[in-house]
Amino acid sequence: MSIRPVKREAAAQPTMEGAGVHLHRAFGFSDPREVDPFLLFDDFRNDIPDLYREGFPWHPHRGIETITYVLAGQVEHADSLGNRGVLGAGDVQWMTAGSGIMHQEMPRGDRQGRMHGFQLWANLPSRLKMTTPNYQDVPGTEIPVRTEDDGTVIRVVTGDWRGIRGPVDGIAADPRYLDISVPPNTARRIKVEVERKAFAYIFAGAGTFKGASDPFGVLLEKEYQGEELNIRDLSGDRTLVVFDRGDEVEIRSGPEGVRFLLVSGKPIREPVAWHGPIVMNTRAELEQAMKDLRNRRFIRESAKGI
Repeated sequence: MSIRPVKREAAAQPTMEGAGVHLHRAFGFSDPREVDPFLLFDDFRNDIPDLYREGFPWHPHRGIETITYVLAGQVEHADSLGNRGVLGAGDVQWMTAGSGIMHQEMPRGDRQGRMHGFQLWANLPSRLKMTTPNYQDVPGTEIPVRTEDDGTVIRVVTGDWRGIRGPVDGIAADPRYLDISVPPNTARRIKVEVERKAFAYIFAGAGTFKGASDPFGVLLEKEYQGEELNIRDLSGDRTLVVFDRGDEVEIRSGPEGVRFLLVSGKPIREPVAWHGPIVMNTRAELEQAMKDLRNRRFIRESAKGI
């Protein structure tokens, strides 16, 4: 087994989307090869309703899939398939835009005004760019949870992990999307197949990811026996960690523990022509999509529902 070294760490950057939603973007609208098949990852978290209540009014998508995972508050949604609903804390929505879909997402805070969720965009291969749009809501109660002997808790949102299958299925990128909580001062290794690209996103507590050449990899085999990490070595809230190749990811949590998402997928390795929420393979396909949008032909007859 080989530990995946850290290729890059970066803080998610504040930005604004939709009708004025303040959020943090971990990656997106840059070189899509780094985390292929993933294109964008946003952390929409706020406890000030004025900074998110206008939401994401009707807008188009084509050529991608989106996975929305809500931790606090609610997201009311509707789309051109005729779907309408509300995502609550712990719920997941998977949407295949395919040939084209229009949808809106309107965040609503909990009783304290808190709103927190994530949205991940996954690319579609060329053979599925114009597939029929599809949609699935999954309640949080259906997401399997596994607690390890050391107290680590893992929610399997999508994909297979140690014989557990997440409820969201049929995503072309075949992602494995894990929500992992590691107790304080604990080391943990998590298997990630070498052919997959992988990233982690820390959103609570702090920890550090190390490669095979780093010193605490040796300590892991002997248990830590109370050794303390230097606080300066820790990565904390809203930190993106992109991994290089290897079989496993290794993390050690800080004194407050750490909670992070670990996402991996099989690269598509195809050219990307990208304009906002529309992602195709060639410039000509992208221009056709924009023409369809202008001419009100973006939604195919078979995909109309509203």
